[in-house]
Amino acid sequence: MNGPSPAPHFSPDPAADTGGMTRPPPPRPFPPQTPSPLAPGRPHLKGAAGLTAGLIALLWGQEVADQFLFGTRLDGYGIVPRQAGSFWHVFTAPFLHDGFAHLIANTVPLAVLAFMTAVRSVSRFLVATFLIVLIGGGLVWLFGRGGSVHLGASELVFGYLAYLLGVGWWERTPVAVVVAVIAFALYGGVLWGVLPGNPAVSWEAHLFGFVGGLIAAAVLHRTPKPGRARRGG
Repeated sequence: MNGPSPAPHFSPDPAADTGGMTRPPPPRPFPPQTPSPLAPGRPHLKGAAGLTAGLIALLWGQEVADQFLFGTRLDGYGIVPRQAGSFWHVFTAPFLHDGFAHLIANTVPLAVLAFMTAVRSVSRFLVATFLIVLIGGGLVWLFGRGGSVHLGASELVFGYLAYLLGVGWWERTPVAVVVAVIAFALYGGVLWGVLPGNPAVSWEAHLFGFVGGLIAAAVLHRTPKPGRARRGG
């Protein structure tokens, strides 16, 4: 009489069921690619509108506080060229104004150009703003007329205009070119403001804000050309 049949054996080794051959693991799906925060993509309408509204609200809130609470003393945080203690004012001067008339003159062009700058990439807008403020204000501090206080958002107005023109030049995509043409059509006439004229107007802030905008566009949008191959002689 035969004994009890052995229980079936299940090997945990997959090779035991495939004649000694292992099966390759299923291909792992690639993780979704996250776009770079500095890369332009879909229009950021809500983000651009929110940033623009916040910027304008900041300027108006500051000016109301300066006029009614501080007796215009905040204007002392404008840039005084080559005064050592004034250098850090490069970060405050663009947000200060010499009264409501000065602020009103800057509000609409600043809102339009800031929105046009931010709508394609909020991150690039923030970086461009920092570069315009730092470079433009730093050059005003170095080369501006001494014995005067330079302040006002016109530095940003000229900086954003230059940035949009520079993006159109270096990127040369249809969208960038159209935006540059629109910006120039709307505010190209203000470029005369980079020249000396009215002694009460800081043309230096206009000029150096424009320079800062061009540099920001080059840093963020210029694609380096491939180097030429070197040949030995």
